[in-house]
Amino acid sequence: MTSRKPHPDHPEDMSVDATRTSTQSASGPAPLKQEAETKAPEPGDGFVFEEDFDRLEAISRSILKSTLKGQKLMGDAMRRSLEGDPLMRPQIDPMHANPEILQTWEHILSDPELIMQAQSDLYAGYLDLWSNATRRLMNSEKTEPVIEPAPGDKRWRSKAWNDHPLFDAMKQSYLLNQRFLMGLVDGAKGVDDTARRKVHFITQQMVDALAPTNFALTNPEVLEETFKTRGENLTRGLMNLVKDLERGKGRLALSQADPDGFEVGKDLASTPGEVVYRNRVMELIQYAPATDTVRKRPLLIAPPWINKFYILDMRVKNSMIGWLTEQGFTVFLISWVNPDTSMKDVTFEDYIREGLFAALVGVERATGERQADTVGYCIGGTMLGSALAWMAAEDDDRITSATFFAAQHDFELAGDLLVFADQEWLSEISRLMDAQGGVLDGRTMADTFNMLRSNDLVWSFVIRNYLLGREPQAFDLLYWNADQTRMPKALHLFYLNNFYRQNLLSKGELILGDHRLNLKDVKIPVFMQASQQDHIAPADSVYRSAKLFGGEVEYMMAGSGHIAGVVNHPDAQKYQHWVNTALPEDHAEWLDGAVEYAGSWWLHWRDWLKAQTDEQVPARAPGDGALKSICPAPGEYVKVRS
Repeated sequence: MTSRKPHPDHPEDMSVDATRTSTQSASGPAPLKQEAETKAPEPGDGFVFEEDFDRLEAISRSILKSTLKGQKLMGDAMRRSLEGDPLMRPQIDPMHANPEILQTWEHILSDPELIMQAQSDLYAGYLDLWSNATRRLMNSEKTEPVIEPAPGDKRWRSKAWNDHPLFDAMKQSYLLNQRFLMGLVDGAKGVDDTARRKVHFITQQMVDALAPTNFALTNPEVLEETFKTRGENLTRGLMNLVKDLERGKGRLALSQADPDGFEVGKDLASTPGEVVYRNRVMELIQYAPATDTVRKRPLLIAPPWINKFYILDMRVKNSMIGWLTEQGFTVFLISWVNPDTSMKDVTFEDYIREGLFAALVGVERATGERQADTVGYCIGGTMLGSALAWMAAEDDDRITSATFFAAQHDFELAGDLLVFADQEWLSEISRLMDAQGGVLDGRTMADTFNMLRSNDLVWSFVIRNYLLGREPQAFDLLYWNADQTRMPKALHLFYLNNFYRQNLLSKGELILGDHRLNLKDVKIPVFMQASQQDHIAPADSVYRSAKLFGGEVEYMMAGSGHIAGVVNHPDAQKYQHWVNTALPEDHAEWLDGAVEYAGSWWLHWRDWLKAQTDEQVPARAPGDGALKSICPAPGEYVKVRS
């Protein structure tokens, strides 16, 4: 792989650190230290100063109040469980993974070479760790670590994890045990890929949960805070836990961001525009122009319905929608409904007909242009690809080019979400949706995605909210992440079963509109964006999808992950991207021939779009065409909270 331009350090998907406070450095709190000396009490004063009694009494009252409230909530949750509430029913094995776990460990125990090697590595690591810890404690000798955390593992940012011998030894001991256990699971021979994937995921969840960072007595940052506040952090944390249980009606609704920190339409999703069409599945938004002339061919964006669209229109400084209007595009966007139980039988085909196809009609009525360029993001891209094959089967040429953001059409290498695509999990999801009247609630969706990055999206907030006793911050990306949507049963099960589980589209076996779909029939120009560290739509999976189309395809890979890899405003001057107009057999070969550039890929994509056609016309204001304004952007559907 060649490189012509410098690039920044490797980024992380959540580029803003949601757990950092104004009083804490990026490297964490200072190591534990002794409290400053105070004047000794005079005889008769007792062991506790008089001024501390009010604080202790307040702490006691708070603990009592929190305990009583927590007991009531736990009692309500138990009552709901006993009454048969399926959402509250305890699930010992919700993923039905016991057979795979037993199978994997049978293979491990029948492989003495694997066990002996793993044990040998573990013992050697512990001997070195014991030797190093002893030298540090006895002689204050500096030693090299036996094992270090993976790059980007933010759990160990506190200086105490490196500077304090006890906590350093604790950290390395945990990492040795993690390597030992995960090495056994991943090294088991004879285990099929589906079982290995599920067992790896569950084992990693268990290992992450048992990290010493997650417990008050083994986390130096929590101990420091407890020492400094005399336990008030734990009291505040208990109150935060009670509030989250109350908000979830007995289910833990972990707070990641201040729910009142932003207002959609004011702080977020504020690019000017109008809703010009609405039906039961979507609102069509036409954005106001930001230039005197605009590109003649409109641009229609289909975001994922599994999240709300405003990830593409966050704050002004990082809004893709706003940026596109500044580049002279007439931008239309589908804002999906947040469905209720009345939509439980709405299908994937309905979303194409009443979503994408209806939007194309709306774009033509609003602008007079029959043809449009399109964008599909994530699951919206899967829908767009399916619709293109459907349109090709009917000789429908209204779409002239397609851009895909982190979208998959071949799900053979579809990443971590494959764990949730086997028949057992589909049965569990079906049970949950039936219990909710035919929709999957946003809380369940959020929990599923948070599990994929549990250290960043679960345990870091457990520590922050409940052990450090801090209030959630106003952080736009996490606010969006928590603003989840519901999912109709028919639509969601079709998607999981036909794409993730059976991978029918890539095999040419998916049937929609009475047509057997074949992506090779799609001959229009295609631009496919992937992200280097995407755990939802891995780069090599997107590359396999790029190979399915029958026309000219440009595949491009951005730095970072599923969100930051897509939403990367050029003004931020962050990350990097790789370009290679060739499309060789596999992703590794493509990467070898790619050229790396610093910064956002948006400019490259803009130039690609304009190379298709850049004919200019006077700017079009929303409502000037045959479709009149219904309400201002961002519309009403996006404001419905689950």
